[in-house]
Amino acid sequence: MSAFRWPVRVYWEDTDGAGIVYYASYLRFLERARTEWLRARGHSQQELSRERGIVFAVASLTVEYRSPARLDDELEVTCEPEPLGAASIGFAQRIYRSGPGGGTPGGGKAAPLLEANVRVACVDARTLRPQRLPSFLTEVIARETAAGG
Repeated sequence: MSAFRWPVRVYWEDTDGAGIVYYASYLRFLERARTEWLRARGHSQQELSRERGIVFAVASLTVEYRSPARLDDELEVTCEPEPLGAASIGFAQRIYRSGPGGGTPGGGKAAPLLEANVRVACVDARTLRPQRLPSFLTEVIARETAAGG
């Protein structure tokens, strides 16, 4: 399976005083890629909340910081979903430096700056209790997982 890719540029507000990406900023980059993965499949977070009454919450996260990103770097965030049960999705995510001197993901040149595993839970927007994933989403994940293996 080819991973979903989302470009990100590092801005001043993403960095510490030395121009190095602040560790928590990477979490925002990961979140944006998951949101855009969903949007690329025809659904927005707002639409799912408003029309289906569900939202997604990060239930667990592991992160390995490998190398720092810096101010003005062009990054690429990848996102690979996997089913984890009736109410949660796992995402293997990586962040690479792209652009000049960054190499290309999958080309053997670039090593990830960060590797993360994120588990998101589908919950009822009002009660925040676990909610079964909608069938369109489980079908998308099954298709994408099957295409990769």
